[in-house]
Amino acid sequence: MPNREFLKNNPTKEESMLKLFKKKEKTIAPNAVPKHIAFICDGNRRWAEARGLPPLMGHKAGIANFENLVDWYFKRGVTTITFFIFSTENWNRSKEEVDFLMDLFYTELKKNKKNALEKNLRYRVIGSRDRLPKKLAKMCDELEESSAENTGGTVAFALNYGGIDEIVDAVNAAIAAGKPVTRETFETFMDTGDLLPVDLMVRTSNEIRISNFLLWKLAYAELMFVPEHWPELVKSPKIWQRTLDEFARRNRRFGGGKKADYSGKKKK
Repeated sequence: MPNREFLKNNPTKEESMLKLFKKKEKTIAPNAVPKHIAFICDGNRRWAEARGLPPLMGHKAGIANFENLVDWYFKRGVTTITFFIFSTENWNRSKEEVDFLMDLFYTELKKNKKNALEKNLRYRVIGSRDRLPKKLAKMCDELEESSAENTGGTVAFALNYGGIDEIVDAVNAAIAAGKPVTRETFETFMDTGDLLPVDLMVRTSNEIRISNFLLWKLAYAELMFVPEHWPELVKSPKIWQRTLDEFARRNRRFGGGKKADYSGKKKK
């Protein structure tokens, strides 16, 4: 029978595999974590149709598990998360779908009002309130006002939002103020002025475009497009980790980089 010393120095295949699986979850350096991550939540209807469900059920699945996703990213160093949930162009959808979404948003924002208090989260709802149902617009105002002083992280919902409209409205507000603006002071006229620049934008459902989303804040963002539909991403820590791993691999130079050698001389 093998002695203890031999077994200690010669682990079995099963013991080696067990050690492999017991490795701690991969950690990422704090400076390699996006402070602001923004999601374009695409593919709800396609997800439902692929499963033989009514398209509207995709929206219900897509809005589930938001809280767990937010908690997961905040625990890893993200401080701001923005979700693009309804664009200014989405009014072109059927009345049945728009009405369903407005009711769904009201229910979820009301729930988030309680979540803001319990978890010290600040909520922002960016976009125009003009076309929203009155009770939903009021809920947006109440959610922002009740959580304005919270410091545990910022969650923003882009609702009836369009990036071009935001910039045009800010230009008109700056003109009305009657003073020249700098890049910094111009942002004070924007709906997203108090939000951090976006570090990483993730769009689901294999759509490779930004669709009028946060045009100003995306200036130096890393872009990531994934094949999964939004209801798949919203409940998958595996995909969440993939987004952080991909961001950590990116080399962000902001227009700089290694100095080039223009002398024409070969390196020794």
